[in-house]
This record gives sequence, structure tokens and C-alpha cells, in this order.
Amino acid sequence: MLRSVRLAKRAIDLAGAALGLAITAPLIPVIAAAIYIDSPGPVFFRQRRAGSLKSIKNENGKKQLQFDEFEMHKFRTMVPNAEAKTGVIVAGANDSRVTRVGKFLRKSRLDELPQFWDVLRGKMSLVGPRPERPELLQDLSYAIPLFEERMRDVKPGITGLAQISLGYTGSIPEGSEIAKLASTLQNPWQLDETKGSLADDMRIKLLYDLAYTASLERFDTFLRTELGIIFKTPLVMLKMTQGR
Repeated sequence: MLRSVRLAKRAIDLAGAALGLAITAPLIPVIAAAIYIDSPGPVFFRQRRAGSLKSIKNENGKKQLQFDEFEMHKFRTMVPNAEAKTGVIVAGANDSRVTRVGKFLRKSRLDELPQFWDVLRGKMSLVGPRPERPELLQDLSYAIPLFEERMRDVKPGITGLAQISLGYTGSIPEGSEIAKLASTLQNPWQLDETKGSLADDMRIKLLYDLAYTASLERFDTFLRTELGIIFKTPLVMLKMTQGR
């Protein structure tokens, strides 16, 4: 990433996160109260996520990924101890563990507000690929070629090109331009047992994430893409388009 892009991106992050916290501060106690009334337990939720890609090593013929891991903050949208029975899995669009208030928070993306703090402390950016669970990334990198490259030399973001363009796990919105190419982008081996799989959604997310990272190679494309995503995000929130 160009030094000018890195400096400008950090400046936008600091200004945007500070402004975001100031604007949304009145909502925080309201959201916290709604979460607790609906599902007594912790209001905030911390989860270990993978940040920028640090290195790729080959051990015993197997690819081993190393990321800059960090704790990401969110408003809790699931029942307490949601993974006690399921283990580490990606939340789906109709996940039964999601509470009533949680459904609204996810749909409106208000559950992501605490991540402004993660941006201020330098672990995330306003715009970037969404950070995945470290436990899942290894398997995803085997199933999807170059999947780990979406995080090379870039911080994960609260919003991003994939987040404003796709559904909850990367599902293709009906009627969108990319929907016309779904048959060629998803289920590449045409296996019945893999139709609708998580890997298919992640392949679509990867296309958008790589397009975003490519924009960071020039200052003019970076600035145009970065500001465009930031300005479109509130519109997506108002439309209540479900996202991750």
C-alpha cells in the first residue's frame, strides 16, 4: 500500500470513528437497554478475529496462515454462550441463536457501532474486508483459492465494498448485476451436496474484497472508492439491508 494512501486512510479512520461515536452516543444506552430486556446477559460481545495477513508458511506440505489477531467488539445479538453447543460456526441469515433485538441490530448494522472504538485503537479501519474467525480462515483458504489474500497489507473494516453490495454472509441480492453471473461464480464443480454452501457466499465476497484492495494501489482510486463506500453505508443501513 502506498504511504500516501496509508496516511490518508488512517486520517479518515480517526476523523470518521470520532465523529461516528459522537453522533451515535445517544443510541448506545437505548440499544444496551433493549438488548438486556430482550435477553438478560452481557450487552457487549468480544470475539477474536483475524486482521491483516502477516505470513504464509508451509509446514509438512500444509499451508499455515498467520494473521494479526485482535478482539473485535460488537453489541451482543445472540443468546449468551451461543457457541456452547455448536462450536465455532459462521452465523447464517436465519440463525436461531439470534435474539429478536439482535435481528434488528444485524439488519440495520447497529450491532457494529462499538467497532468505532476498534478503529480508534488501530485494530480496524472504517473501510475494509470484514474480519473472519481465525478458526475458520484455514479451512476457507483451502476451499477458496487466494481467499487469504483479501487481508494482505490491509486492516479489516466496519464497512466495505462487499458489505454494501451483498447479503448477510455474502449472498447475492436478487436482481443485482452480479446475480446474472451466479451460475458461473457459485458451485464451480456443480455438486448437488454443495449448493448454497458457505464457500459459495465467501467466493462472492472475495471478488468484492479483492476489487477494494486493488483500489488501494493508486491514491485517486483509493480516495474515490473509500469515500464512496463511507457515504453509501448509511443509505444501506436506512434501507435495512441485511449484512454482516
